[in-house]
Amino acid sequence: MIHYKTEAEISKIRESARLVSQTLAYITPYIVPGAIPLELDRLAEDFIRSNAAIPAFKGYRGSGSRAFPNTLCISVNEQVVHGIPNSRPLTAGDIISIDCGVLKNGYYGDHAYTFAVGDISNENAQLLKVTKECLMLAIAQMQPGNRIGDLSYAVQKHAESYGYGVVRELVGHGLGKKLHEEPEVPNYGSINSGPKLKNGMVLAIEPMINRGTHRIDQLPDGWSIITADRLPSAHFEHNVAFFNGKAEILSDYSIIESQLKQVY
Repeated sequence: MIHYKTEAEISKIRESARLVSQTLAYITPYIVPGAIPLELDRLAEDFIRSNAAIPAFKGYRGSGSRAFPNTLCISVNEQVVHGIPNSRPLTAGDIISIDCGVLKNGYYGDHAYTFAVGDISNENAQLLKVTKECLMLAIAQMQPGNRIGDLSYAVQKHAESYGYGVVRELVGHGLGKKLHEEPEVPNYGSINSGPKLKNGMVLAIEPMINRGTHRIDQLPDGWSIITADRLPSAHFEHNVAFFNGKAEILSDYSIIESQLKQVY
């Protein structure tokens, strides 16, 4: 069942989404060769809690060994998503997807950005560029009369035009009082399919695009997803509300990219 949000609810989701953006911007200067993912995770958790919010991912799926243990999903190179932060230093040339979620005032924010660590290869630079373009092309399809499948098709068509693999098993989702709500937002599909866009729908749209095959594997940690051919993957995610017949991006990449300009 899809929960359509009021303007007041969207305002609260916007606040949470912007805090995620601010968190990613806060750690951006530290995403350099030699950085320790666990330290990035600690910085993010401290920042979120200092802003009267709770890390949404930490403890996800309950208590015990099944629960996600950290604040950030940090996925390096061939890791697609859900990477667990570790103590292995980042290396120049790595690409690193950082996915972050917060819970504030009863509503969630959840989005991701893939960073270049120092100078990266032209092949990986193109992968990042195209994946981000896929995200924006999907958002451009959030128009009156369209359906979720129109967003999905836009992602798939653009990614596959470059010979990239589009992950099938993992999808975007609705967002609100729960971290994952209906509807699902696949990154592949057909025009004019799936639920119709309606006023008050809030989506986490998140293309996961692989430089090679679309196939994936899961590591023994029960969380980390990697490409089956071990080629790099990129992941960008925005939180977007459909309200008054148009899309509003609730998250904010501009503050992240402003920090990137200062770092590099």
